[in-house]
Amino acid sequence: MENENFLKIYSKKEWLLCLLLGFFIGLAVVAPGISGATIAIIFGLYTKLLYSFENIFKKFKSCFLFLLPVGIGLVIGFVFGFFVIQKLFEIIPFIIICLFAGLMIGSFPAVKDEIKNVKFDWKKITLFIIGIIIPVAIGIISVLLNDSSSEPINASLPLIIAYFFMGFTVSLTQLVPGLSCSALLMAFGQFGAILASVHLDYLLDNPMVVVAIGSLGIGFILGIIVFSKLINKLIEKKRDATYSTIVGLSLGSIFSMLVNPEIFAVYKSWTSPKTALIDILIGTILLVIGIILTYALVKCQRKKDSEKENNLNNNSLNSTNN
Repeated sequence: MENENFLKIYSKKEWLLCLLLGFFIGLAVVAPGISGATIAIIFGLYTKLLYSFENIFKKFKSCFLFLLPVGIGLVIGFVFGFFVIQKLFEIIPFIIICLFAGLMIGSFPAVKDEIKNVKFDWKKITLFIIGIIIPVAIGIISVLLNDSSSEPINASLPLIIAYFFMGFTVSLTQLVPGLSCSALLMAFGQFGAILASVHLDYLLDNPMVVVAIGSLGIGFILGIIVFSKLINKLIEKKRDATYSTIVGLSLGSIFSMLVNPEIFAVYKSWTSPKTALIDILIGTILLVIGIILTYALVKCQRKKDSEKENNLNNNSLNSTNN
């Protein structure tokens, strides 16, 4: 059980860190490849984030005060990401996907660190493999069953219901490190359709689209609350097995970035070897840049964690000597 000061923000620096975390979480909703949960791990705030989601009704004041800067950052990140990423995705989709795939690859070691001391047996290995298979399988099945479209949403009652359950499922991406909201929406073949729908003129002419997106949002919020409780319980009781699955999901989601209806539509749009070569060349450069950027953050957090652990050990040793 965490004490009442667990979520307390003690300085402006911590408040700004929570704001920055929220910005990346908001950006993660729109940008393929960014995982809000992975950023929370890199910033050392993952446990607090899960705890605050789980206990938002039980300990409203402390959870609200912790989530306030996260929420402000989330709105800023979402708005910024939506307008910028939307335009870039329309112009250079493959290159943008490569950049965010690089961000996922670079941040993967932060997730893998959670199982660095785990002794693997056949059960944990099986869970790890299942974790890899799930996002890849979703992407492949989506490619086989439907052609991803960048056409706006044509809202209907079945679609509104489907969007609720999709939002509920997609909420996992903000709690499971390595999973990307946009990558999963790509796997469902809905990322381009949602981007194409959120235009003022289209929404005014098609008000049912607002209902569909609202249904997606309600499912998303409900999923955050439900899954945060579930993941907390799993980590408490079966930490090694849970993180074995999470690491597998993280790795599988990287592969699924290149195997989904959205990216297959890009492959089909390559009308000449020259066009493909230019996209691949620029995409590879940005892939490497993405890896370098996020891995630098991982190394920085590792250094902080090491210093914190050394300080705790020194304090413990001094207490013992005294």
